[in-house]
Amino acid sequence: MALKKPALDPRTVEAVVRSGYPEPYRSRVLPREKRRLGDALGLTRIGINHTTLPPGKESSMRHWHTLEDEFVYVLEGEVVLRTGGGEQLLSAGMCAGFPAGADDGHQLINRSARPAMYLEISNRDAADTAHYADADVDLAFSPPHAPGRFTRRDGTPL
Repeated sequence: MALKKPALDPRTVEAVVRSGYPEPYRSRVLPREKRRLGDALGLTRIGINHTTLPPGKESSMRHWHTLEDEFVYVLEGEVVLRTGGGEQLLSAGMCAGFPAGADDGHQLINRSARPAMYLEISNRDAADTAHYADADVDLAFSPPHAPGRFTRRDGTPL
């Protein structure tokens, strides 16, 4: 039986397997899959992704947001949460939250032998800027949100 909105089976949402990151960062995250549940349900103020992260891949480059809160809830498998404070192992049923404006970059890394699945939830703010925390990642992402809006930290084009 097919569900009708406002209900949804996440497996019916097309998986997006792409990244706006330029190389060499893109290959560090792909082929991660994101199912954009918030979009599929018509939500405009919060984003919700059902993400599958293959073994050996990173969720993103370590980053923090100026205006968006983020929340991650692990559904299956395990990931390493990496922040400025170090690393912690998160397994199914565990979660983490990242307040807007807190300049402690975060990322998830799948160091296990099987895929991990988690929910990513955040508010949507068109004026948000993402800052990347690691010295070897020369990226900035600033409004307006659009593919290809990444620059180097100093603002020069990639």
